[in-house]
Amino acid sequence: MSDQVSPAPDAANAVAPPLVAAAWWWRADAAWRLGPRPLALFLRHRARLALGLPGRALARASLEWEAAEQGRFLPPVGMTKAGMTTAAPDAPILPTAQAARVLAAATALPTAIPGHGGFDASRPAMRLDLFAAGDIRPVWEAGRFAVPLLLAQAARIDPAGGHLDRAEAWIAGWVARNPPFLGPAWACGQEAALRALALSLALALLGAATQPPPSARALLRACARRIAATPDYAAAQDNNHSISEPAGAYAVALLLGDAAGTARQARSLGAAVSRLIAADGGFAQNSAGYARLALDVLATAEFLRRTLGAPAFPAVVTDRAAAVTCWLSRVTAEDGSSPRLGVEDGSAFADLGLHGPGDARGSLDRAARLFLDGPLPETPARWRSAGCIGWREGGATALLRGGHPEGGRLRFRPSQADLLHLTLRDGPLAVLRDGGTGAYNPPEPWWWAAIAGAAAHNAVVFDGAEPMPRAGRFLLAAWPRLRALPDGAEVRDRHRNRQQRRIAVAGRRWTIEDRIAGRFRDVALHWRLPPGEWRLLPDGVDSAAARISVSADAPLTLRLDQGWESPAYGMVAPAPVLVVTGRRPLSRITTVVTLPSNPGLIIS
Repeated sequence: MSDQVSPAPDAANAVAPPLVAAAWWWRADAAWRLGPRPLALFLRHRARLALGLPGRALARASLEWEAAEQGRFLPPVGMTKAGMTTAAPDAPILPTAQAARVLAAATALPTAIPGHGGFDASRPAMRLDLFAAGDIRPVWEAGRFAVPLLLAQAARIDPAGGHLDRAEAWIAGWVARNPPFLGPAWACGQEAALRALALSLALALLGAATQPPPSARALLRACARRIAATPDYAAAQDNNHSISEPAGAYAVALLLGDAAGTARQARSLGAAVSRLIAADGGFAQNSAGYARLALDVLATAEFLRRTLGAPAFPAVVTDRAAAVTCWLSRVTAEDGSSPRLGVEDGSAFADLGLHGPGDARGSLDRAARLFLDGPLPETPARWRSAGCIGWREGGATALLRGGHPEGGRLRFRPSQADLLHLTLRDGPLAVLRDGGTGAYNPPEPWWWAAIAGAAAHNAVVFDGAEPMPRAGRFLLAAWPRLRALPDGAEVRDRHRNRQQRRIAVAGRRWTIEDRIAGRFRDVALHWRLPPGEWRLLPDGVDSAAARISVSADAPLTLRLDQGWESPAYGMVAPAPVLVVTGRRPLSRITTVVTLPSNPGLIIS
């Protein structure tokens, strides 16, 4: 994900105000828990930065860019292998309504080229401070070439509509404002990779992937140079960077006819997929949004491979892509929405169906056609994967955040203090919900605790303390121990406090039992609720969405608070929270959620 510490030396330790005082021992603890491989890769990356190697490599690549043959980025119509123009490819076979929607969206596109969001566009990308001028995420999203990709689709449907000329002008204008390798658009290798994939896909849709026009070749080569400048950083992240960057480099090598480079990057992609996507489809980032992004990247690479007739990827790529397709299908509702789970940045990469970040159905349909032998399988009533445990019954689904335990230890770093967080959705409505992501560089420091902290999740908080101290902007320390149970999971924190959560369901009645133990004094259990008219009762709350009752083996205090949630990236909004508090010798809290007898009536 494009949410990690910048590769720039002067930005590597830039953190939000609450994080500046992170103690060195928590950083050391986090480094130890990450393990030798990510740590060694990151240290090698920092050593290369200190020696100026990436900067010098990109300086040479700048000279290559300036000397490249100039011309068009997109073909005037179609293009043969010999470089001769020919008739445009046949229009895709689309339902009339979908074709009209593509044309309407293309017509409505703004003509202005995206700006730089306050970041210095003239500064070498490797020396930018990515957190000094606000949130860079929207700047990066605007540079992922979704605009020319949409216009290429429109040109296929309506060749005489001028869409291709608009796409050509957009790319030329964007490159003029973002020349390699200056400014924020070139500060991240993953962004160069996603840009290369989107441009390659647009060329493939226009029949020009076998012989890209001159300026397209130069731009693709520049993207590959940026990816190659910081490979250790991408691999060290153990997240979607590690998949996107070899996939982008693969696309460039494929379109430029570099057979050796294509084979090398296919192997790198296979190694990354094997490490980060489990055989059961669980992704290293416990996030529906980032699982979708990884799947979209793999689908784009596979489509390009088939279009150009390249050798098959290593079997692990297609096998794990099929597995993550099934995983994402299980957590996606009929309207295409997915639960907030971990963090995500609202990406909708290569969204040819224009579904948007809130609807994964287009991604799933494409992935099923590419990676599965048949339609998407039915979701079982009970299932478990690396990262979570799922239940489905009576039109409702539940997800318990279970981590990636290996011998009781987490294999991959958690992005939020959300272990044992439970999401319960009745159809598309999240009755028990996660707070979302907020932003990676929020405008207000309080966003961090309100969205990412333990109290911002549906789990137990002991003595009001965070179970995992923050060691950096995107790094938590003191990861809890984790143990899987037949019907749930158990965590033990650094203070030896323990929470064991078990789930049972009968029809429309869900029972969550939390058993706790340790040397704590006070405990608080939070249940984050959807907006609505909630009524506080002596033993819980109720609304049109659900009746929630809470009991325990010791006295409890219940209150209905106002919390915060992030309905979309970069946004926060008020949200009701049921807060249940108690004191030792409290050892068991039972929560019963009774859903309405007519499922599907509540849809928002």
